[in-house]
Amino acid sequence: MTDATADSPKRRSLTETLELDTRLLGMVGAFLVLCLAFDIVTDGRFLTPRNIFNLTIQTVSVAIMATGMVFIIVCRHIDLSVGSILAVSSATMAMVQVEWLPQLLGLGHPLLWVAACLAGLLVGAAVGALHGWLVGFLAIPAFIVTLGGLLIWRNAGWYLTTGQTIGPLDPTFQVFGGANGTLGVFWSWVVGALAALAASAAIWTTRARKAKHGFAVKPLWAEAALTLLAAGAILAFVATLNAYDVPTGRLERLFEARGEVMPEGYSEGYGLPVSVLILIAVAVAMTVIARRTRFGRYIFATGGNPDAAELSGVDTKMLTVKIFALMGALCALSAIVASSRLTNHSNDIGTLDELRVIAAAVIGGTALSGGIGTIHGAILGALIMQSLQSGMAMVGVDSPLQNIVVGAVLVAAVFIDIVYRRRTGARS
Repeated sequence: MTDATADSPKRRSLTETLELDTRLLGMVGAFLVLCLAFDIVTDGRFLTPRNIFNLTIQTVSVAIMATGMVFIIVCRHIDLSVGSILAVSSATMAMVQVEWLPQLLGLGHPLLWVAACLAGLLVGAAVGALHGWLVGFLAIPAFIVTLGGLLIWRNAGWYLTTGQTIGPLDPTFQVFGGANGTLGVFWSWVVGALAALAASAAIWTTRARKAKHGFAVKPLWAEAALTLLAAGAILAFVATLNAYDVPTGRLERLFEARGEVMPEGYSEGYGLPVSVLILIAVAVAMTVIARRTRFGRYIFATGGNPDAAELSGVDTKMLTVKIFALMGALCALSAIVASSRLTNHSNDIGTLDELRVIAAAVIGGTALSGGIGTIHGAILGALIMQSLQSGMAMVGVDSPLQNIVVGAVLVAAVFIDIVYRRRTGARS
C-alpha cells in the first residue's frame, strides 16, 4: 500500500511562499526599533532631515568598504588593514592635488582631481594585490598579512605627508564628500524616480525570468506590494533629504559669489549627496558581480569548499589576489569620499574602520565560516552601526563606552547568526 502522505507535495509556509528572508527582516526591524528608540530619547532630533542627511553621508565610506569585505570573508579570509589602506590612499591623493601636481600644472588645474583619484585608486589596488599575493601564493595567513598592513600603510601615509594635515583639497574633489556635493531638489527627484522605476522593473523582470524557467513565484499581490514598498521607500528617502534646507548664511554667500542678492524668503534643499550615488553604483556593481559573473560564482564556490573549487579548475591563488585588489580599490574609493567630506587629509583618517567594516559585514549576514554573504546586508549592517554610534553621540554617551557597545553588538550579532544558521539548517 502506498503512503499518500509521502506522495503528496509538501505544503509551503507563508514565509516560503513569499520568499521572505527572515534574517533580513529581523535586521530591518532592529534598525527601525533602534531609530525609533533614539528618536524618543533625543526628543525627536534623531529622525530629522538634518540628522538623516548627516547619518547618510557618514555611512557611505564604511558601507563601500563593507561590500568588498563581504567577498573577503566569503572566501574565508579577513582584512584588518582597510583603514590603513584608506589612510595611505588619502595621503597619496592629498599630496598629488596639493603639493606635487600644482608645481607642474598650477593651482586650480581641472585635471588635479582626476589625477589624484587615479593615483589613489592605483595605490589602493596595488596594496590590496600585494596582500592577495602574499596570502594566495605564499600561503601566509590573511590575518597576519593584513595585521602587518595595518601597521605599515598608515605609517607609510604619515611619511608621505610628514605627519601634517594636507588641505584644503581641490574644490571639484570635495564634491564627492557630502554637503559640498549634492544634486539639489529637482535632480534628486529625477534620480529618485528613475531609481524607483529601476527597482520596480527589476522585481517584475525577476518574476518573469523565474516563471519562464518553471520556478515558483510569489503571488501577484505580494509582487505588487513589494513594488510599492520599494518605490515608496526610495521616494520617501529622497523627500527626506530634500526637506533639509541649506543654511541661510551659506545661501547668501553663494548669491554674493555670483554677484547677486538672495531673494527674501528664498530656501533650497540639499537633496541627494553625490557620495550616496557612488555607494548606489558600487552596490549595484558588486551585486551584479556576485550574482551574474563567473568571478562571483568562483568566490562563493571557493568560500563554500576551497578544495572542491580548486579541483574543479578554479585558480584560487589568483582569485585571492583579485579579491584583495578589489578590496584595496574600494578602500581608495572610500578614501575619496572620506577625505573630500573632511575637505582635507588628516593622519587619523580611517582609524578603527577595520572594526566598523568587519562588523558591518558580519551584522549584515556574512558568515565568518565562509560561503555566505550579501552586498545589501553589508550596507544595512553599516547603516545600523553608524546609527548606533550617531544615536549614542546625540544622547551624550562617551566615546569609550560607544566602542564598548559596538564591540558587544558585534559579538552578539555573531552569536545570533550562529543560532539562526543552526536552526535553519536543522529545518532543511
